[in-house]
Amino acid sequence: MTKDEAVSRLTDTIAKFVAYTGKALPDDVKRKLQELGKQEDTPLAKILYETMFKNQELAVQLNRPSCQDTGALQFFLKCGASFPYIGELDKILRDAVVQATVNAPLRHNCVETFDEYNTGKNVGTGVPSIFWDIVPESDRLDIHTYMAGGGCTLPGKAMVLMPGEGYEGVTRFVMDVMTSYGLNACPPLLVGVGIATSVETAAVLSKKALMRPLGSHNPNERAASMEKLLEDGINKIGLGPQGLTGKNSVLGVHIENTARHPSVIGVAVNVGCWSHRRGHIVFDKELNYTIDSHTGVKI
Repeated sequence: MTKDEAVSRLTDTIAKFVAYTGKALPDDVKRKLQELGKQEDTPLAKILYETMFKNQELAVQLNRPSCQDTGALQFFLKCGASFPYIGELDKILRDAVVQATVNAPLRHNCVETFDEYNTGKNVGTGVPSIFWDIVPESDRLDIHTYMAGGGCTLPGKAMVLMPGEGYEGVTRFVMDVMTSYGLNACPPLLVGVGIATSVETAAVLSKKALMRPLGSHNPNERAASMEKLLEDGINKIGLGPQGLTGKNSVLGVHIENTARHPSVIGVAVNVGCWSHRRGHIVFDKELNYTIDSHTGVKI
């Protein structure tokens, strides 16, 4: 396989995977929605979950995106330093988004700021967003794809807490965001919390937290305990499906963290809506791929 053939194959595979993830939710999200739906006992909540499941069924059956807002595309990469096409990846991902926009199709969601025009291709200045982690002594490419819709992006917030606010301040910040804006983001929500020093590091961590499989926990025992406490607390708000009340407000709460400056805590929140359209695909250097987010997918 020549380099041009390899680039074309990688572009086509990613484009088809992005298109597919707009139509079918990942396995863990579908399982969690089924679990939460069974716990609701009001007629309205039950109808809303049944509508979500019918929506998913029809999206696959009719080969259409499961939500009209197919988001602004984001890619979270763990790219081996020896992956043979590392230098071409930026162009490959942009071309894949353009291809998926036509073939899926995806709604045109890329507006150039200040110039205020829609590019019509879902690519523009800095879009798709590409977050890189380079992995030494590896020749694999690990990609999380994510459709960041307008509603689920709305609650995103970050700040640096005043010295002394501590983890109580983190809890207050998360609960303030959820009680103020959670309703607008199509619950039940996946809540990502980033804890670091400054706002930019916390914000990236909070979004990476949304890429973790549902049911996973922070490896730190205290952080995992905080995930559970926040989940219980946000559920008690009673947002329910689509914010129309119910027993559960969230699919889960995920915390990602780094070490921090001793005097401050940076904290950020990002959320995913009930239609949490992410995917995970891993390529080896021969471009053989595995997908672990969606069982049985053929692209």
